[in-house]
Amino acid sequence: MPAYSLEEIRQLEEWDQRFVWHPFTQMREYLQEPPLIFSQGEGVYLYDVQGNRYFDGNSSLWVAIHGHGRKELSDAIKAQLDRVAHTTLLGPANVPSIQLAKRLVEITPPSLDKVFYSDNGSTAVEIALKMAFQYWRQCRPPRMERTSYLSFREAYHGDTVGSVSVGGIELFHSIFGPLLFKHFSVPYPVYSKYTSKESPETISAQALEQCEKTLKNHAHEIAAVLIEPLVQGAAGIRTQAPGFLRGLRELCDRYEVFLITDEVFTGFGHTGKLFACEHENVTPDFMTLAKGLTGGYLPLAATMTTQQVFDGFLGTYSEFRTFFHGHTYTGNQLGCAAALASLDLFEKDNTLERLQPLIIHFEKKLDDLFERCDAVADIHQIGLVAGIDLCRSRRRQEFYTLEERVGAKICFDLRKYGIWLRPLGNTLVLVPPLISTAEQLDHLIFSIEHSLDGYSVA
Repeated sequence: MPAYSLEEIRQLEEWDQRFVWHPFTQMREYLQEPPLIFSQGEGVYLYDVQGNRYFDGNSSLWVAIHGHGRKELSDAIKAQLDRVAHTTLLGPANVPSIQLAKRLVEITPPSLDKVFYSDNGSTAVEIALKMAFQYWRQCRPPRMERTSYLSFREAYHGDTVGSVSVGGIELFHSIFGPLLFKHFSVPYPVYSKYTSKESPETISAQALEQCEKTLKNHAHEIAAVLIEPLVQGAAGIRTQAPGFLRGLRELCDRYEVFLITDEVFTGFGHTGKLFACEHENVTPDFMTLAKGLTGGYLPLAATMTTQQVFDGFLGTYSEFRTFFHGHTYTGNQLGCAAALASLDLFEKDNTLERLQPLIIHFEKKLDDLFERCDAVADIHQIGLVAGIDLCRSRRRQEFYTLEERVGAKICFDLRKYGIWLRPLGNTLVLVPPLISTAEQLDHLIFSIEHSLDGYSVA
């Protein structure tokens, strides 16, 4: 890959540090060292402006599922660009948004028959929250008191005020407390095959008991239950006890409360199936999609829901039952064209079939890492994603504080192995592209183990 000149690099570094405010980044620390500036991507690799190559270990924040530089995706966008880049969906329709809606209805769980477009995961969740709220106010007889939600501790559903309101990560969300609306919160049923002292069945049953207690007392106040199915992403890849999602669906049915599954992260293959809900044959009332929807090429999101919900908004103009919500780029043609091409790649590459032996290989390598490395406190893994919790010594039960920033230091050390990762606190988050090979995953785990050598206690 061609490198930039030293003069160009210095200019870009200066402009970045002078003008750009990076998200989820403490800028005082960021400004103390030269920035890593990516300029190109090919396959599973990213290249910086100096020409150095890095394995994209988190799929560019979980979106580049087919890797970088996929000609099929670029060609689809270019072809659509030659027709029209964007027209509003507030009234008129457009061709690719219609085609994509049909495809999404065909591949998502049954009964999810309607597609409402937006442009990112936060807005997809916000739409589901507002739809559920407005539905109950408009149903006959009205249930106007349903103004709250049930969600899970350590949940992350986005950064808009509505999605933050149902989030549960104190570090991210607590400062905005005065702005947020009421919700009920229960523990997420976290299970690890390495460290959990109770069986997954016990963990699931205990968590369902707490959910039922809340629903029994407050179902009349709750518009919907919102969950990240099977794994909490931003909490550090915290995997869910098997069977819980199915039990939660049954509770929502029993207490007549909507179930919203946030598949912004889990959707499109990361867990080994196209959608996490499929692992337990669950159909939610709302499903939110974003991130991998376009293969990481353009921002696009969708909120899927049922005919029942859709019908709750039908009426005469004078009744004002319309869902008064929309975004300028809703149903953008370029994004929809990219999404259609991405879905085609799942078929062309036999992605889900190809993943199954790779997932088994990945899990075995993580098993070996946990057995050999005392600096690994725990590992949570499902499909081709994993969270590796770091510690000073698992044997001695000695752990790092957030202030020690060991996760960030390890990720910086990994650059010399040609690995790019971004941690969540002292957890290494592995979300490699779905096109990764066993050899590339081997190098990823090898590099992590050797980078941890200097942090282990003898």
